[in-house]
Amino acid sequence: MGNISAVGRQLEAMGFSVRYNEKMCGYTSFKIGGAADLLLEVGSAADLSRAVRLLRENEVKTTILGNGSNILVSDEGIRGAVLRLTGEFSSIRTEGTRIVCGAGVLLSKLCRTAAESGLSGLEFAYGIPGSVGGAIYMNAGAYGGEMKDAVASCEYMDESGQLLSISVADMDMSYRHSFFGGKNLIICSASFDFCSGDREEILSKMKEIMQRRVDKQPLEMPSAGSVFKRPEGYFAGALIEQCGLKGCSVGGAQVSVKHSGFIVNTGGATCKDVLELVRHIQQTVQRETGVLLECEIKVIS
Repeated sequence: MGNISAVGRQLEAMGFSVRYNEKMCGYTSFKIGGAADLLLEVGSAADLSRAVRLLRENEVKTTILGNGSNILVSDEGIRGAVLRLTGEFSSIRTEGTRIVCGAGVLLSKLCRTAAESGLSGLEFAYGIPGSVGGAIYMNAGAYGGEMKDAVASCEYMDESGQLLSISVADMDMSYRHSFFGGKNLIICSASFDFCSGDREEILSKMKEIMQRRVDKQPLEMPSAGSVFKRPEGYFAGALIEQCGLKGCSVGGAQVSVKHSGFIVNTGGATCKDVLELVRHIQQTVQRETGVLLECEIKVIS
């Protein structure tokens, strides 16, 4: 922690807001996770570049935290620095049928902004509880749509602190995958192209999609959304229920009784509880159906 503390002091001297040993359970939708060595809020691309360069020079591992809605943080916490994008990364503006927004904008806010402007193309995403950056990173999708259907381009920062642009054609977006996966890159902003539509019809469709989520998903309990990727030809939740695992629990982690594709935190669940339950589900489903479920949630440590 000595080197981390020294880097934290340097960041503070540069004007950054730094928190030490901040528990991550308050920053994730699962309400699970130990402390991060450093939690750093960054409000502009210029500041992000400065922070990235300093962290790289000191060989400090860097983790970008969006809305914390599709991740599971280790009980031991996160080593190195966790960066949260604020300020200009939360900006959003409409330019005709295009919307440009920061990676820190909530996906729900982007959907509402589009709808209020009579722009159609992201109705499917309403209710997905993530940030724009996180949604693009994993090509989030629901109800027949995916982020690749609307995103036009992104600006991102590489590990040297340089700001670069990429078009959707080069983002290699497929089911729960994009060009950004597994790379030390930070999505900073994105442009979306829409079709003009009827404002009331768009809002009505979004309301309908949200109601379907409320009716079918355990939104009232802490979770990280769908736990498993959809296996080809099947639905993960149906397979899990078929194997009699609905309501199955390990510690405070439970297969939701409302939707078997979700694991919920019933109170006091740990990362260890969730991972043990995930393994039990995978082993049971594979043994009984021959299908190996692949975890969709990203585990961070």
